[in-house]
Amino acid sequence: MSILIDFERDTEFSFERRLRGYVGAVARAVGVGLESCTLDEGTPAAAYIALDWRLARFPGHDLALVWDEVHGWAAAIEDATGEAATVLAYLGGEVFPDPRAVVRFLAAIRAGDPDAGTLDAPVLREAGDHERLLAVLATGRS
Repeated sequence: MSILIDFERDTEFSFERRLRGYVGAVARAVGVGLESCTLDEGTPAAAYIALDWRLARFPGHDLALVWDEVHGWAAAIEDATGEAATVLAYLGGEVFPDPRAVVRFLAAIRAGDPDAGTLDAPVLREAGDHERLLAVLATGRS
């Protein structure tokens, strides 16, 4: 019996695993589990973390964290149907900030801090090139 082993890394598989690990770390940091998360490893890669909170100024809307590889993390509220999310503010800075930075951003949003994030969507990188994005995830730097 002959077995052919491919020692080359499958970029998309590795990227998906690292992204899942990173999003899981952010989810744990904000107090929810992976069951509250969805991932889209396509282009642009994106993630969604449903939160168990509502903001006083939007009582009928659930709060969520959304991420994509171009704009990074943002706080968003879901519309009444749960189908669309409206971004309240973008964290900015890095594509993969430390989970503690996301927690601080979310705490500022929940406190109603007018200086929490930015309203304009930052362009942190171009979508695609998951090999390069995988390298960023592996080193922990954006």
